[in-house]
Amino acid sequence: MLDHLVYAVPDVDAAVDALADRLGVRPTPGGKHPGIGTRNALLSLSDDAYLEVIGPDPDQPPPTHPRPFGIDQLTAPRLVTWLAKAHDLERQVQQLRAKGYDPGVITAMSRELPDGTRLAWRLALPPQLLGDGLVPILIEWHTDLHPAKTSARGCRLEALYGEHPRPDTIRPILAAMGLTLDIRQGPTPALVAILDTPKGHVTLR
Repeated sequence: MLDHLVYAVPDVDAAVDALADRLGVRPTPGGKHPGIGTRNALLSLSDDAYLEVIGPDPDQPPPTHPRPFGIDQLTAPRLVTWLAKAHDLERQVQQLRAKGYDPGVITAMSRELPDGTRLAWRLALPPQLLGDGLVPILIEWHTDLHPAKTSARGCRLEALYGEHPRPDTIRPILAAMGLTLDIRQGPTPALVAILDTPKGHVTLR
């Protein structure tokens, strides 16, 4: 089940302004990811799913490791991947490994909201995105303040699909995770979201 979409950007403020103009809704300031060198802004897409706009945080010192999602190499915003809800992260990771797929190391993470409230969650972080970003990262929340419930509303996810030159390499991994995503033939890997917004249907990719 979709938890959120990751829209990686080279400049969070510029991306928020551009999205507000395109969508008619301004993403809510999220918070900082200490030590990772990123911050985010958030837009609710339903009662339990949202869009994360993530990019460099100029107020943090440069991180010792590259920022996630290829942010350091970005020249334009891009929908890089999606996250799926996990309800028993250890068990799901073990099951995937038994099927020959490594979803990554379970990592505890947190961030602070602008009001100082701390959100906590765990991710299964692969060394690199599986399936060129079309296979989701598993996330398990440890908070009642899910961002979908606290972020700007007014947009709704109408459709989500992937494009890939070799769709058959992606589908078995999704099946092993018990997840589905429409993977279409395309010249390059891409995640595509169609949003129903106050300004009509808008496509992000």
